[in-house]
Amino acid sequence: MFQLLKLTFSLLPWIPVLLCKVVTEKEFSVLEGGSLMIPCHYEPQYASHVKYWCQGGTREFCTSLARTDDARAMDPAEDRVSIFDDPGQRVFTVTMNDLKEQESGWYMCGVEIGGVWKADDVTFTNIKVVHGLSAVDSRMSGVEGSSVTVQCRYSERYRESEKNWCRSGDSRSCKTTSSVGSYEDSSVAIRDDRTGAFTVTFKKLRMTDTAWYWCSAGEQNISVYLLVTPRPTTTVSTITPPLTASEPVEHLPPPQHISKESWKSNSHMLASVVVCSSVMFLVIMAFFSRRLWKKHKSDPSPSETERLNAKFIGNSNDVGDFQNSAIVFLNRSSQDVF
Repeated sequence: MFQLLKLTFSLLPWIPVLLCKVVTEKEFSVLEGGSLMIPCHYEPQYASHVKYWCQGGTREFCTSLARTDDARAMDPAEDRVSIFDDPGQRVFTVTMNDLKEQESGWYMCGVEIGGVWKADDVTFTNIKVVHGLSAVDSRMSGVEGSSVTVQCRYSERYRESEKNWCRSGDSRSCKTTSSVGSYEDSSVAIRDDRTGAFTVTFKKLRMTDTAWYWCSAGEQNISVYLLVTPRPTTTVSTITPPLTASEPVEHLPPPQHISKESWKSNSHMLASVVVCSSVMFLVIMAFFSRRLWKKHKSDPSPSETERLNAKFIGNSNDVGDFQNSAIVFLNRSSQDVF
């Protein structure tokens, strides 16, 4: 019974750990000479508590590196290790600069609880500081005719080494930096800042530049894939100029739909007009034809008139014959012989 009570009291300091946790990633990797930022998340009730960052694998043997109650550890630009707390987001961030390979190991995010029976709330993470080379983006893309920049990072021990950029499978294509840490030609420019990174810039991409490449520093190299996409085609669109005040806008009525019934009705009407017009034309022509025929019947022909006049004049000297002759009178309505 006594042993059970002793075990229970020994577990009391760990109860807050089970109820309120501090959380971060289990492992981080960084190149030697580089920087690292570690976010440590905590529960809302810890907003006003002191947070700290220490190096070690156990609570009892953990060397403190930064605390939020130490104003000297608040500037990441000045200190190799700094800490910043954001209660609104419930996270404190630890920044470590210029990391060395020997600094690899276990570290701890902690929230100070205080008190005899309350242990601090903590979580552990493993940091690996490695030497070598890495690419910020292992896959890059750009449009034909544009430029693109690839960034390769290297660890401290390769700071003074030559940097190379080669097309995979073609050793003759390698471009190497000079003693001042640069290389440039009409298509590629390489710049080494000597602080942990060098950049490769394609000045004007071509479709044939699509390939695997690798950047190297010392005996280390890393592959990068570059994809060049075709230049987009431009289409010329016809732009209608806006109407001015002097150009009136004519509002035309919308076209009317001609139905089958309306077409039949219009066809019948047109046929009726044509028939009526034809009948009237025939009546007029018949009227004028009758007038001309009557005029022709009422007027004697010139030959007949001349013949009668000649006969009358030729017989005027013969009185006897004249007295015994018959006189013919022509009348429009009838012919009488006296």
